[in-house]
Amino acid sequence: MQATRRATLAAALAAPLARPAAAQQSWPNRPIRVIVPWPPGGSTDVLCRLLCEQLQQRLGQSFVLENRPGAGGNIGADALAKAAADGYSMAPLTLGAWHINQFLYGTLPYNPQRDFQPISMHWELPNVLVVSAQHNPANNFQEFVAWAKARPGGISYGSPGVGTTAHLSGALFTSRLGLEGTHVPFRGAAQIIPAMLSGDLICAMDNLASYVPVIQEGRMKAFVITGAERWPTLPGVPMMAEVGVPDFVVTSWCAMAFPAGVPTPIVERAAATMREISQDAAMQERFLRAGAKCVWSTPADVLARVERERPTWREVVRISGARLD
Repeated sequence: MQATRRATLAAALAAPLARPAAAQQSWPNRPIRVIVPWPPGGSTDVLCRLLCEQLQQRLGQSFVLENRPGAGGNIGADALAKAAADGYSMAPLTLGAWHINQFLYGTLPYNPQRDFQPISMHWELPNVLVVSAQHNPANNFQEFVAWAKARPGGISYGSPGVGTTAHLSGALFTSRLGLEGTHVPFRGAAQIIPAMLSGDLICAMDNLASYVPVIQEGRMKAFVITGAERWPTLPGVPMMAEVGVPDFVVTSWCAMAFPAGVPTPIVERAAATMREISQDAAMQERFLRAGAKCVWSTPADVLARVERERPTWREVVRISGARLD
């Protein structure tokens, strides 16, 4: 009898420990909320949808996207930081959330070093300099620079917001080329593209993925990309180094993340599933057609890249003079 009571007591004490372990092993067993810190139609949104289609197929649960744009991605990033650490909230976080915004804003509602648990790299892509085919007479990079220098008042360039890689690339570009440039922030590419096509905005140096369709349709001209090599689906568009602008390699990237504190087995399963997706040739092709490379990394690799790039982006923010409080 005494042995039976001891066994019952041991089982009762072990039960609370067993339940979380069982929950981790069965993850996911309900729909997962995916907080997208940018508006619909932009590169982050489009590429997140491609990934979530595959995650849903492979993990057997719905991945429900929730667009939370604004404040350079801070609204969505903060929503993730404050979500329950149970594996049922995740987000595609771009460079702003990982390191740029801490140099741009006086204060942040989250701590990028403390509040996020990386899962894996998701995508990487260059920026592209684009203009309206109808409203700009230039046919190549050199002609565009000459036209811009001769234009009274200089040029306007759009971006998805102050401190985004599109804004910082544009500021660096106008500074390096000696152009008079006026930055015009929008909420995303879905607003930038109509502004250019209507002639209200001169150009943008924005994430390639958002512009591939309008470039291929001939409605926009692409003059140069900021990557270290030519892009496979736009082989005729040169790199910065090829048009006489050295040391101008800027790539945007995104890593999927949970809030900090999500149990390791859940992080490992999510990362392993993303690795499977990244190795699928059909998915690699779909990402390339959309204007990005489908990539994978360990969570530790994400953190190492953030630390490696942080000083560079601190300096680029300083050069741009951008500051938000």
